Amino acid sequence: MSLVLGIETSCDETGIGIVRGSTLLANVISSSMEEHARYGGVVPEVAARAHLEAIEPAIRAALAEADVRLADLDAIAVTSGPGLAGALMVGVGAAKALALALDRPLYAVNHLVGHVGADVLRDDGTELELPTVALLVSGGHTSLLLVRDLTSDVELLGETIDDAAGEAFDKVARLLGLPYPGGPHIDRVAADGDPAAIRFPRGLTLPKDLERHRYDFSFSGLKTAVARHVERVRDAGEEVPVADVAASFREAVADVLTAKAVAACHDLGVPRLLLGGGVVANARVRALAEERAAAAGVSLRIPPLALCTDNGAMIAALGAQLIAAGHPPSTLDVSADSTLPVTRIQA
Repeated sequence: MSLVLGIETSCDETGIGIVRGSTLLANVISSSMEEHARYGGVVPEVAARAHLEAIEPAIRAALAEADVRLADLDAIAVTSGPGLAGALMVGVGAAKALALALDRPLYAVNHLVGHVGADVLRDDGTELELPTVALLVSGGHTSLLLVRDLTSDVELLGETIDDAAGEAFDKVARLLGLPYPGGPHIDRVAADGDPAAIRFPRGLTLPKDLERHRYDFSFSGLKTAVARHVERVRDAGEEVPVADVAASFREAVADVLTAKAVAACHDLGVPRLLLGGGVVANARVRALAEERAAAAGVSLRIPPLALCTDNGAMIAALGAQLIAAGHPPSTLDVSADSTLPVTRIQA
């Protein structure tokens, strides 16, 4: 089994992972989240600079955690897209340098498919069955995929047409005076609220929308509805019921995400659903997915939560799967591609 080092720098986290086949040996993450918090969101230039500063120490830490040397590595894997262009360039540049210096093959892979690949690192002994529908929800992406083969056949069923779910969480948190990143704080506050207190809109769920956007998502209108509600309450001189607003907003997001994912499983005759991405850490999204999947006779898989957020281990795992499947390496002239389509598993 190949020993692979994976590099992930698509957004604000520098992730370095090392795997041997499907066994996780190291997963080191250096986040620049605190640097972005003052701006209420990720600043691309700040993220790229943070990756430059963090990547070498993170690689050293991962090697120490795995108790291996650079010379022991069989291959280097790296996220080449999608993501922030400047941030991706840092990771791709580092991966090329390692591949060239060590004379090892380079595998430039797709960030979104990497989230699915994280599931092969489970330590419960169960294997990922294919085909599966995969719902990937993070700060920058909300995508619904049909994965027939992890290394050669991934189809995009739908995606957000405006804000990603994670972006909506951040923007609503700001409206409610909660810190960045919004997801964990809305989750915490919502636990004390009534999810049925306010009926916020569910984007692209009306019959006329489902004809064209059955598997697509939209959270911009939901975000605006929350803003208008908060504005009306304040204009009336009343105190905003933060817990109820947070719970009702969270319920609207979880409702749409899980309904469309389970509908895709039903429509396509695929009785399997995999969740990935940082928003999967949201308690209500997980609970409603479990409830609806069980009711529909769909088996639900969620990778270890530590591997749901952006990380290098999932990239290393996908690289190892590509090697095991006999795919040739990427060339050294591969470049960062901020809009890399999910159908391109390897660049």
